[in-house]
Amino acid sequence: MTQINRRTLLAGAAATGALAATSTLSAEDVITAKPNFEGKSILITGCSTGFGRMASEYYARMGARVFATMRNVPRAEAEELTQIAIDEQLDLHVIEIDVTSDEQVEVGVAKAMEINGGPLDVLINNAGISFGGPIEIQDMEATQLTFDTNVFGPHRMARAVLPSMREAKSGLIINVSSQLGRVIVPAYGQYSPTKFALEAMSESLAYELVPHGIEVTVIEPGGYPTMIWKNANENSLALLGRAEEKHTAGYAALIEQLGSRSGGGSTDPMDVPRAMAEVIAMPAGTRPLRRAVHPGAKPQLPINDLTAKVQVGWLGESGYGPWIKAVHNV
Repeated sequence: MTQINRRTLLAGAAATGALAATSTLSAEDVITAKPNFEGKSILITGCSTGFGRMASEYYARMGARVFATMRNVPRAEAEELTQIAIDEQLDLHVIEIDVTSDEQVEVGVAKAMEINGGPLDVLINNAGISFGGPIEIQDMEATQLTFDTNVFGPHRMARAVLPSMREAKSGLIINVSSQLGRVIVPAYGQYSPTKFALEAMSESLAYELVPHGIEVTVIEPGGYPTMIWKNANENSLALLGRAEEKHTAGYAALIEQLGSRSGGGSTDPMDVPRAMAEVIAMPAGTRPLRRAVHPGAKPQLPINDLTAKVQVGWLGESGYGPWIKAVHNV
């Protein structure tokens, strides 16, 4: 296997030493630059509410050309964003993409690239869905929709943008996971399994894309007061309404909480768009594979640290070693 890493690909041999000098810094040490997104193109999924909506406005106001995508257009949220773009003269474009649709992903990404006049700089896979309740009561309708949205959706989007990113030898994919993509809380249905899968797919992509100068960062938010809780409650009650008694009989205590969950308290959901902006603004070749975001406990951090050490220890001196070390900045 060719001994290459993303620093030499992105910066050339002359700059490798300067970039390598940052490799011992933690993510918190190097994400202090003030973002300047002039000339940057960013496509975000799931922009009707929550992190996606906030990020689309935030980045457009920082000068980026933003493609804010959402499903079921026309809808009020799309009209609101479009009006904001007009009123503030922002380079913000609303495009319909349901990430569970092969056709909409292909057409929507092609439209964004046409408007942009070339490859996109950043893809943010933010769209997600959740059903609560024990695994046993998760019927195939809920299970398939959760995986289709949370795992296959980011896969579809990555496949749509990667050929042009590879041709350009640059790009960044940010996948919004969760603390629950590394730790488990019972009775959150297939949410954790899908986020675990997203974490694994992201890490595999990160290694494979090193030769192409493309980076992948996983954002791991804790609980924030966004619409995901309301939507999850509605999904959970609908699931419970069609569940069979033979499956629900053993979980009275866990089922009792369905439909009334909330989370995040007084935390600021803008933490997540800001954290992603800091990652985008970092020099190419120094971005972290994972970034935990929450003002409170981050139980996934020791897991992240351990798995990075295991990957480097296991494969660091193999033919894959340059890729593994480049992703983990060692």
